[in-house]
Amino acid sequence: MVNSCGHEITIELPHITLAAKRWGSQDKPLILALHGWLDNADSFLPLSHYLVDYQIIAIDWPGHGLSEHRPGLYPLHWVDYLYDLDCLLNTFGKAPVILLGHSLGGIIASAYTATFPEKIRQLILIEALSPLHEKAANIKPRLSHSFKSHQKALKANPQKKPVYRDFSVAVNARHKLTALDVAWCEVITQRNMKKCDSGVCWRSDPRLKLDSPLRLTFEQVDALMDRHKVETLLLLGKQGFSQLSTAIPMAHRWFEQLKVETLEGDHHLHMGNAALVARHIRQFLKANDKGLGF
Repeated sequence: MVNSCGHEITIELPHITLAAKRWGSQDKPLILALHGWLDNADSFLPLSHYLVDYQIIAIDWPGHGLSEHRPGLYPLHWVDYLYDLDCLLNTFGKAPVILLGHSLGGIIASAYTATFPEKIRQLILIEALSPLHEKAANIKPRLSHSFKSHQKALKANPQKKPVYRDFSVAVNARHKLTALDVAWCEVITQRNMKKCDSGVCWRSDPRLKLDSPLRLTFEQVDALMDRHKVETLLLLGKQGFSQLSTAIPMAHRWFEQLKVETLEGDHHLHMGNAALVARHIRQFLKANDKGLGF
């Protein structure tokens, strides 16, 4: 039974099992939604109330929400998510899909679409643009810091997670970490937590909070994003990440077909201002439906 909370589904990939939520009937156009760092599928719950003409499938990335964690104890890297997404799209067949990504999910969606434009019908980015980059000179200190932090985490017992006496304490911890509105912290946190003997603890893979061992240089990102062909909608929050606003001129150079809208809201404007965000998404999709029956 499908309701406002969505329908829980499981997606078996060749290398890992993902949990996901589905809103809307399967005969409607599909929007594949990719959440941000330390979020999960429920971050798209507010949008689902306003995009009723579409089927939304929102996954939990590995190590997030109800999805499996990556095996082993090695450091994580953002490129792994590209492989997850490629395997995921293969489960939907050959028809291109509408891809919606927030924050980390938007970074992955944008990089993937730049590489495989034939697989994506339209791209919607919320508070995201391209892979992060840094100077080449940072490679040594980044590798060193990443490995030391992982070694320290291993010695501290990676299986032992902080336990909170009740759910509200965990919500406030998430609020302090990200400054996300408490109401939306509650929505996201519930899916990222499980009961423990003396309270509740995080389901999330603790490696997600450790620094990546490698980041691209600007030259690499520039080469990847150059001549991004897919029709793209970029939605930014007025109180969101300021570096995204300053990157708009670069975005117009990278993307051949780009529409940019700055709306009231913070980094999670798709939650706090879902009605307006959904309206712009609907307008974008209908204006670029290419006669595909939207």
